[in-house]
Amino acid sequence: MEKMKITDSLKKYTMVIALILVIAFFYWSTEGKILYAQNINNLISQNAYVFVLATGMLLCILTGGNVDLSVGSIVCFVGGIGAVIMSKDMSPWLAVAVMLIAGLLVGMFQGFWIAYIKVPPFIATLAGMYAFRGLSNVVLQGYTVSVSNTTFLNVFGGGADCYVPNFLGGETLNMTCLAVGILIAVIFILLTVKSRIRKKTKGYATAPFAGEMIKTVLISAVIIWLAYKLANYKGIPSALVWIVVVLGAYAYITSKTTIGRYLYAVGGNEKATRLSGVNTKKVYFFAYANMGFLAGLAGILTIARATSAQPTYGQGYEMDAIAACFIGGASAYGGVGTVVGTVVGATLMGVINQGMSIMGMEANYQKVVKGLVLLIAIIFDVMSKKEKK
Repeated sequence: MEKMKITDSLKKYTMVIALILVIAFFYWSTEGKILYAQNINNLISQNAYVFVLATGMLLCILTGGNVDLSVGSIVCFVGGIGAVIMSKDMSPWLAVAVMLIAGLLVGMFQGFWIAYIKVPPFIATLAGMYAFRGLSNVVLQGYTVSVSNTTFLNVFGGGADCYVPNFLGGETLNMTCLAVGILIAVIFILLTVKSRIRKKTKGYATAPFAGEMIKTVLISAVIIWLAYKLANYKGIPSALVWIVVVLGAYAYITSKTTIGRYLYAVGGNEKATRLSGVNTKKVYFFAYANMGFLAGLAGILTIARATSAQPTYGQGYEMDAIAACFIGGASAYGGVGTVVGTVVGATLMGVINQGMSIMGMEANYQKVVKGLVLLIAIIFDVMSKKEKK
């Protein structure tokens, strides 16, 4: 029994262990540069779009291993619309609203064909990938359009001042950043204790006390350490705020809401879910409409980071998002996956990218490594399924 418990724990935290080992490897191979405060900051800002898109992609994958191949093109399309609006000296908030609505409408358009006309998601989104890449060129007329509105750039993570203001002062250490990190860690501990007490009161099964406390302390320590590292540079990047908002919202949606349970149910057994009275068409429609909305947000973060929009933006973004989900434990068959796992997958991919870049590895070899990591994650998922059968 003890061996089975240890084996189950190792399977559950395989990607977390892999992330720790990868960080340790790059820490050694880059002489510690991978964990410099500025590099951690860059890791967050450069991969903001991955966290956002992967969260939306997870919902699509939950419905049965389906993916959205068009998200990179949608990012470029809505980013181009926003950049053109701001280039005409219109309000940046109008541009943001238009970009989010445009992303949502595109997602609804594709969701309609997938949910109600039964076009396979792969085909529908492949068509979208080509169509919206072409429309991106039409919107931008083949040129790069600069984004110079400082309010937009600072709020969504572009430029040198795209950080949360340091309200608490501190010359060498951003005390606001450190205080926020400590506060988040305390809230996490209190929520964990409250959840355990509630489960005990209602008679639900709970994890072993020692194990749960160790996990809680370790996660809290990581949060405080990350806050300390960021405090040593410029503080909290604006992009991190949006990442946390998205991850928090969708962690709640997938675990605490009816639509979240329906997503898992459809991926687990669509026919049984439909026979139980669930409108599975609405579930598919929600997943893809939501993906379009988050692609709109990723478009905002992308042009803010690059301070421009151009027809080539977003290429390969869909693959980064899909890889983050599968590496983070989402099943290729659907019905299995968590937002936390997606965060681990996205972080792992980001660390690999940055570590290889610091080492000076050629871009082509970086793609080979990323492909192998994804393949290993899928093989692990397939082998796990065989063992259960």
